[in-house]
Amino acid sequence: MQEPYLSPSNRRRRPPTPGWLRILAIVVGVVLLAVLVYNLPPVKERLAWRIDALRTSIVYFFNPPEEAVFQPQITTISQPTQQPTRTLEPTAEATTVPLPPRVQLDGFTYVDQHNRWNYCGPANMTMALNFWGWQGDRDDVARYVKPGIGNNPNQPEDKNVMPYEMQDFVNTQVPGMQALIRMGGELETLKRLLAAGYPAIVEKGYYTTDASGKYSWLGHYQFVTGYDDAEGVFIVQDTYERGGENNTGKNMRWPYDDFHSAWRQFNFLFIVVYPEGQQAAVLEALGPWADEDWAFANAMQIARADTETLTGLDAYYAWFNVGTSHVRLFEYADAAHAYDYAFQLYQGLDPDSRPYRMLWYQSWPYWAYYYSARYQDTINLANTTLATIAEPTLEESIYWRGLAREAIGEIDNAIADYREAVRLNPNFSAGIAQLQRLGVAP
Repeated sequence: MQEPYLSPSNRRRRPPTPGWLRILAIVVGVVLLAVLVYNLPPVKERLAWRIDALRTSIVYFFNPPEEAVFQPQITTISQPTQQPTRTLEPTAEATTVPLPPRVQLDGFTYVDQHNRWNYCGPANMTMALNFWGWQGDRDDVARYVKPGIGNNPNQPEDKNVMPYEMQDFVNTQVPGMQALIRMGGELETLKRLLAAGYPAIVEKGYYTTDASGKYSWLGHYQFVTGYDDAEGVFIVQDTYERGGENNTGKNMRWPYDDFHSAWRQFNFLFIVVYPEGQQAAVLEALGPWADEDWAFANAMQIARADTETLTGLDAYYAWFNVGTSHVRLFEYADAAHAYDYAFQLYQGLDPDSRPYRMLWYQSWPYWAYYYSARYQDTINLANTTLATIAEPTLEESIYWRGLAREAIGEIDNAIADYREAVRLNPNFSAGIAQLQRLGVAP
């Protein structure tokens, strides 16, 4: 049956869409499109670190990390009594061959860390390896030392690369190459290595504007490739700063005094990368630093001498180094006492100058407190450290908190921490070992 004809005036018209609904639909469409475009791999690689930096700056605005202060549980903290420094006879003597007044090593390709997140470790290690002919790049290093979550090289989950992680990469992933780490280095130690043809990576601290726009203290690696006594400088390759050639960090000059002060903040740690067939030559160039235990004892002597003369922020670094040297010499109770005093000095610092990232890079206080059976201090220190970061993504801090939680009977919490440490860094062998010991899956 044919439907009756309806004139236009008699037809039911659809009510017009409200203007606000059209605007909402457009906004939702734009947001969905932006999310889709952002998740395209080429776009995400370029923007992920910028998005995270923005989010970090917002978190820091509401929760200033410099206000997070660790307070040990002991009631009275006195300055540790200076005990006689442990002395060790070196297995090799320092060479007496005069040093040339200037050395500048070439043969490497300058690499920066820009457009990547927390990449000074991979970038510096890339230069140290390509000096010897390695053909890899910074992403090859990063895939092993900071795997994070997923395959995006800008994943921010693993905030720091420890020296031992870089050493392990060289020793296990780069055929024919080896790396060694020492503490307690001196300026002449580096000069003798350079004069023998061996550049070094040093770990230092400095104040700068970070990727989130905050001016604060950061830990940083630098590749040292030369020195010049006439200028009184080391020649370094800086992967972040732009004070060198062609507005990059290539061949930057660092005055000896400034270099030494910044190096102190990491107990004068350095890494040497070399072909395994040249080990004997490297050890000869190191002299007494060829003996790792002697180097730790030397670091202790330097740190104790510094505590006698330095004040303020530098005194904090010196006492922290005393604690670190005690740890490396397996003197954990003495180490804990030194760290207690260092953290007391930290509380008295101007908040704007506090190096709140200290335990992002140096986890030795956890060793001291845990192996002194100060488990609650271990947990509290980890929680304080994790409060200084926009996301709790420091696998070392989470791991040590897990150990201390297990020690006080919080097994489920400990397992959760071990799992989180391994989730953040799938190559974190210490966390994997604890899970295997407990018979649980990651």
